[in-house]
Amino acid sequence: MGSHRKSSLIEDLYGIASFLPWWLSICMAIGFYFYLDSLAVMPVIDPQKPMAHVTGWLVYYVAYWGRYLLPLIFVFGAVTSLKAKAKRVSLLNNVRYDSAPQQDALAAISWREFEMLVGQFFREKGYKVSETTEGADGGVDLHLTDNDFKTYLVQCKHWKASKVPVNVVRELYGVMVAESASGAFVVTSGQFTDDAQAFANGKNIQLIDGLLLVSAIKGRDTQQNKPVISTVASAIQCPVCNSDMVLRTAKKGPNAGNQFFGCSRYPSCRGTKAA
Repeated sequence: MGSHRKSSLIEDLYGIASFLPWWLSICMAIGFYFYLDSLAVMPVIDPQKPMAHVTGWLVYYVAYWGRYLLPLIFVFGAVTSLKAKAKRVSLLNNVRYDSAPQQDALAAISWREFEMLVGQFFREKGYKVSETTEGADGGVDLHLTDNDFKTYLVQCKHWKASKVPVNVVRELYGVMVAESASGAFVVTSGQFTDDAQAFANGKNIQLIDGLLLVSAIKGRDTQQNKPVISTVASAIQCPVCNSDMVLRTAKKGPNAGNQFFGCSRYPSCRGTKAA
């Protein structure tokens, strides 16, 4: 396997600027310009201090050219950030207003576009979303932060044929525990195996298949016969579909006997929250 090419300082700065909100990159570009411009002053020659003279000229030349180069990098980064935001919104709206079946709506996009779609889906639910720089199937794809500063991990699987197996869910659960995250989501364009669903049951890890994802984006209820529930925690909303949650007790697994909040739309939605 070939080694990754080492990126330059300009590429690193551009990457940072493109990941920031576009308006923040613009503000930083303006701030860098005025700060460096204030340093771009011809040094006063003092024969008694030759080293200070060299340092002064070095600062002058770096500030003189940097006041143009650094803001330009952040302006280009802001443009990239703004275009990425427009792309995410466009992907979500294409699914929301598309009359095509779920399989066609998600199969037409690439794995990278699927990650952008999922990220925008969680942004609309109030999460702060941070995208990783890993490639396809590189592990955790998104980091979420809610209003209570709790962190959640998201792994996206744009699989058109095979179902997501239990080992994928198990591995993400291990990463969630290792990073002390509050929860995790596995989002796929397809489906999950029965073993994967059984493993996630009762744990603070949510499985969102393609049908549920498209239904949640469109605002539809995928459950045909919704059961009558006597005890609903109406003040608590599902992190996946925003429906009311129900206080339940885990019947099996390592959390057997413990209470948790489950989505009232179960089994169409398997969202949970710790009680």
